[in-house]
Amino acid sequence: MNIHSNHIVHALIFLLGFMPSFLTHAAPAPPPPPTAALARNHFERAWVQLRALQLTGCVSWGVSHHGCPVPQFPSWLRGEQCLQPCCGPGSSATCPRLQASAERTPRPREWRPQLYRKCTDTTWLFLFFLFWTGLMFITGYSVAAGATARLLFGYDSFGNVCGKKNSPVEGAPLSGQDMTLKKHVFFMNACNLEVKDVRLSSTILCVSSCPEEQLDTLEEVQLFADNNGSFLCVYSLDSINYTQNPNADSLCPSLPVPPSKSFPLFNRCVPRTPECYSSFASVLINDVDILHRILSGIMSGRDTILGLCILALALSLGMMFTFRFITTLLVQIFIALIISGLLLVCGVLWWLYYDYTHDLSIELDTERENMKCLLGFAIVSTVITAVVLSLIFVFRKRIKLTTELFQVINKAISSSPFLLFQPLWTFAILIFFWVLWVAVLLSLGTAGAAQVIEGGQVEYQPLVGIRYMWWYHLIGLIWTSEFILTCQQMTIAGALVTCYFNRNKNDPPDRPILWSLSILFCYHQGTAIKGSFLMTVTRIPRTILMYLHNTLKDKHGAWSRCMFRCCFCCFWCLDKCLRQLTQNAYTATAINGTDFCTSAQDVLKLSSKNSNHFTSVNCFGDFIIFLGKVLVVCFTVFGGLMAFNYNRALQVWAIPLLLVAFFAYLVAHCFLSVFETVLDALLLCFAVDMETNDGSSEKPYFMDQEFLSFVKRIDKLNAARAQGEESSLRNEEGTELQAVV
Repeated sequence: MNIHSNHIVHALIFLLGFMPSFLTHAAPAPPPPPTAALARNHFERAWVQLRALQLTGCVSWGVSHHGCPVPQFPSWLRGEQCLQPCCGPGSSATCPRLQASAERTPRPREWRPQLYRKCTDTTWLFLFFLFWTGLMFITGYSVAAGATARLLFGYDSFGNVCGKKNSPVEGAPLSGQDMTLKKHVFFMNACNLEVKDVRLSSTILCVSSCPEEQLDTLEEVQLFADNNGSFLCVYSLDSINYTQNPNADSLCPSLPVPPSKSFPLFNRCVPRTPECYSSFASVLINDVDILHRILSGIMSGRDTILGLCILALALSLGMMFTFRFITTLLVQIFIALIISGLLLVCGVLWWLYYDYTHDLSIELDTERENMKCLLGFAIVSTVITAVVLSLIFVFRKRIKLTTELFQVINKAISSSPFLLFQPLWTFAILIFFWVLWVAVLLSLGTAGAAQVIEGGQVEYQPLVGIRYMWWYHLIGLIWTSEFILTCQQMTIAGALVTCYFNRNKNDPPDRPILWSLSILFCYHQGTAIKGSFLMTVTRIPRTILMYLHNTLKDKHGAWSRCMFRCCFCCFWCLDKCLRQLTQNAYTATAINGTDFCTSAQDVLKLSSKNSNHFTSVNCFGDFIIFLGKVLVVCFTVFGGLMAFNYNRALQVWAIPLLLVAFFAYLVAHCFLSVFETVLDALLLCFAVDMETNDGSSEKPYFMDQEFLSFVKRIDKLNAARAQGEESSLRNEEGTELQAVV
């Protein structure tokens, strides 16, 4: 042991004997036997105590003449006295802790994962708690006042829900009946339906089965009731009186009763004769409100939607496997599949639109809406195809860099491979929350007070305040969904920075994901809530503009449409910029433990100094990941087009197709965002590494040589393109490949 090592050991032994008396005002314990295990234990204890003193300002570090770090003790630890109670009795020397607090100046950011943290943005945590208190109130109110069964199963004119046991309504003698065996909704005047004051002119009943054959007389109606137990007249009239009661014409259905079959949603008895079906569908399908029409399309195609969602899940897992073990050949196959999928979906949409426009049997407004939606889908898909193909052509010379980029990302993921399973938990939590949200939404949609009208019939009037609750409920959907996704981003970023800032790459940290989760929920939930609220604020104006655009689309001219589109574009750009900023701010919070605004300021300063690294690599990597999401959506939508095209009757299948496309993109984003988050966090750690280290033996880089060489190669390629020397760089580095078409 050399001389300066002896000085350090003596200092540590001095602290080991002094600190217990200093902290507990007790006599110092005698030094333990100098065994190797005890010496190691004493060293660890002394190091913790030195660190505690350093945090309170009582000790600092200096450098000896040999270049080794040594603790520098203040005068009150070197034997001089202090009058302050925190230091013990003594002289008139000023207490170092009070002096440090009085003369405290902001220290430069360390940019290392901090062990000692404090809670950040606690005010936002309290606001989020208050907001969710309001959501819970709405949930309780909707459960108490709503009746989802009325919306899903249908109800008769007397307030009875079909297929359920009902409670009586005061003033309605035919209410409160047991309809457990009567699950079908029957319209007594199905061929001549009219809407008067937002009410159907026909009396509605709950029956046990729909008449499958035409009934021309009351005797046939009576025979059908006796044979099938399905009573098609008002409940107060017994089947034996169908032909004897003089008022049977007003209490029984209009003759002839057309043959009908049960519709998947609401279990309605839908007429099968062409004339009656056209009149019936034009009222119940065309004049029904938008919520019922969307639910009709979803419920009638629920099996197809479920199958397509499973297909999207399988494709997303396949894309994760492809990105995890990517090669140059897989990249070329991947790009070829994307081009084929885009062209295929675009061609099928235009073909279906052509088929609909030349179909002379189209009579319903819903079928015309399907045709309009197909035209919109075809135009949007054509624009997306043109943009994506142009970007692929621009990036065609960097195909080999894709393999190197994902090798770097996968190497970072290999230090904590369970990161790939993180989207499964996020996806499960999101599904649970969305199911709960939809259930509350349905309850709000059916919340109404029963009112008895003429003839003992019942109608439900919407309750006051429902409109405002819908907006509050919508904000809760966006904010909470963003918060759940933010928690995933912060968890992945925290685990990655823990592994990145580790000198010993052969000994990675234990359970970095659990450590990151504990740090998030103990200290930084407020930061996650604040960032997710910022994203919610950018989404709400877009939602309002979309609502106004759809409401006023027949009333505004070319200038107003242009202004709407400009606003959409501006808010879209703002959303993308803020999303990138918040993602980097989450990573900075995971490193430094700072609040959201401080982290965002640090990230902006850091990114301005390393804009060349951030811009080129990040855009290129995000584009490749976006192509993976596009591939999942393309093949899922293609399957949906093939499935929905063969079931056009009574189905608004444009809405389910849009829902399938949205769900496919959401699933792909949930799974592939792991690579996106890792890339963003990796680039920020790289910028921190370049800012705080210089690669020398005194300040070596944390990054590996492979990552450093990749970023330098990107910089050289950008510089060569700016100077017109790209051809020479292609021959030297070998990074250019032929175009893949």
